[in-house]
Amino acid sequence: MSKNRWWVLGTLVALAIAFGGGLYTGVGEHISNTVSAADASVTSVTLNLDQSSAPSGVDVGELWKAWNLLNENYVPTHASSTVPDSQKQLYGAIAGLTASFGDPYTVFFPPADATVFQQDIAGAFGGVGMEVGTDKNGQVVVIAPLKDSPSEKAGIHSGDAIIAVDGTSTQGMVADDAIKLIRGPVGTTVKITVSRTGVQQPIVISIVRDTINIPVIKDYQLSSGVYEIDLYSFSANSADLFRASLRNFMQSGDTKLILDLRGNPGGYLEAAVDMASYFLPVGDTVVSEDFRGKQDPIVHRSLGYNVFANKKLSMAILIDQGSASASEILAGALQQHNIAKLIGTRSFGKGSVQQLMDLGGGAQLKITIARWLTPNGSSISDGGLTPDIQATTTPADVTAGKDPQKDAATAWLATQ
Repeated sequence: MSKNRWWVLGTLVALAIAFGGGLYTGVGEHISNTVSAADASVTSVTLNLDQSSAPSGVDVGELWKAWNLLNENYVPTHASSTVPDSQKQLYGAIAGLTASFGDPYTVFFPPADATVFQQDIAGAFGGVGMEVGTDKNGQVVVIAPLKDSPSEKAGIHSGDAIIAVDGTSTQGMVADDAIKLIRGPVGTTVKITVSRTGVQQPIVISIVRDTINIPVIKDYQLSSGVYEIDLYSFSANSADLFRASLRNFMQSGDTKLILDLRGNPGGYLEAAVDMASYFLPVGDTVVSEDFRGKQDPIVHRSLGYNVFANKKLSMAILIDQGSASASEILAGALQQHNIAKLIGTRSFGKGSVQQLMDLGGGAQLKITIARWLTPNGSSISDGGLTPDIQATTTPADVTAGKDPQKDAATAWLATQ
């Protein structure tokens, strides 16, 4: 498997990632418009707009006619208006063409935006620590605040709709553009206005930007005798850390395990497959990439570590709206192979695969090339994963220090 395969959305960032889905807001945040668990290799393409290469029935001459009419007739009407240079006009045409596909994960990056995207992938973080995406209605939403991040400490919740940043409305924005507004120098403050389910009035939250250090994993034994592993992201080293946590679980003598994937926006596809392999025999399907007939499907299968074979294991996986991409791949595989029960609320539903393609001159296209299918053939994008046991944790529960979802998991495990 290529070392270039990135986060599943996406994406911590996912050029062919299982992140989520998304890029991070702030240098180092995740936005659901990042790439998600696919082949992350950069492909070069040649732009050729002559009529011979146009699709059947399309007159490319209309584009050049519009180009010339605009340049010949447009008159600036106010002091701030200008006539864009030819390169900017070309980028505008490409951006419009890209937007016409109506896919929030298929995005055109002019050179400056492509540079920012590459910084995200490299993990250059300085922001507020949340993963941001676009929902099916085109609204910019919070997939999940990172654990112990400025956004989490300030009171940002998974599912919050971001309606303004520093007073600028996000209506009609793609998530990438909202990220640009949220980013800024460490130590400065950004005011984010959110709409929250169950709250009538918009909420204005001030967040001081900081350097974002992304946590990966934590494990411990609960007083109830149940062992818990909290996985925050699918980073490059998360599979090794997960193996160490599983070793601690097995050495504890417990046979009941809670895997908490709430608020986990995803990460590397390989990490999700590797983790699933600790529970599945060799060859079992973890996830498939479906290209809708444009090429043969790619099936990612268990490596067959299967360390719990012939051992007693009762496992509950906690999910919520902040569980995306790689989280959904791992949780879906273990649920559908009858290894674990899913407890919580429906997951985010980041089930598409993106590939980054180089247009030349520093500009790039991030294109959805496939969709993720769970072992039973269901598309993760079609509403995410449905928990076996529904349980909701409200803001009031969080304030009171309660966790009904974890309580539901512990109660179910007590019956096993």
